[in-house]
Amino acid sequence: MASFQNQAVLTYNGQTTTSNITTGEIVEVLSATKTALRDTYDAAGKVTYVYSMNNSGATTYNNLQWEDDLGAYALASGLDVVPLTYVEDSLQYYVNGVLQPVPQITATNPLQVSGISVPANGNAMLIYEANINTYAPLEVGSLITNTAVLSDTNRITPVSASETITIEETPVLSISKALSPTTVTENGQVTYTFTIQNTGNIEADEQANVVVSDLFNPVLNNIVVTYNTGTLPTTSYSYDEETGLFSTNNGVITVPAASFTQSDTGEWQITPGVTTISVTGTI
Repeated sequence: MASFQNQAVLTYNGQTTTSNITTGEIVEVLSATKTALRDTYDAAGKVTYVYSMNNSGATTYNNLQWEDDLGAYALASGLDVVPLTYVEDSLQYYVNGVLQPVPQITATNPLQVSGISVPANGNAMLIYEANINTYAPLEVGSLITNTAVLSDTNRITPVSASETITIEETPVLSISKALSPTTVTENGQVTYTFTIQNTGNIEADEQANVVVSDLFNPVLNNIVVTYNTGTLPTTSYSYDEETGLFSTNNGVITVPAASFTQSDTGEWQITPGVTTISVTGTI
């Protein structure tokens, strides 16, 4: 609730006198909340936001403007970067729960919308999606806070609402497989190399129960398994020389977390954590 004061000045015959000071209060009838449907984010993910507006007054507010900063933040250099990108055509507009034609989007960075109405003793809602882009921080403990503001030329205090989402702390694994040599004679030796990459911000440790399995065809004989720079003991994996089924045991394989660096322009680069397993045998 905002207050205001006024005082009158009276002049006559070269004299000046002032009135008493009157004090009034402005009851703000517009309020807003901002909610993300998920409270965490990940690299290249998507977030759905809901901006809810409520009007407890007896007068409808028309032609309001709305702006979302899409999480903009300043680098140490003073450069502003924006970690969220509005998803084109995702905006939906509801009044008292009824879907309305989409109001005019005048800009997308920041996201700006005009022509919003909030009925008397009613509500309105904007729902929209934003992609996580390369300016979003990814390290453990990172967060994105974005603020949206509803205003018009007649309001004294714009209606602001913010929402904060935090980075999801989890390993994100992928695997690739290579064969060397690709051409081999009968009874020759080949090596299968499995490269596991972790682009997540948490190590895939023993509790993650990482397992690498493969069905070698043709079957390999007399296999030797290496794990990073050392030989993996036979107690750490199983292998069936009749079927060619190979599998590491639960919790034997770990993959370090990725590392993250931010460029001078604000973009984040990911250097994956890597673990390598090789299986060598004769065909």
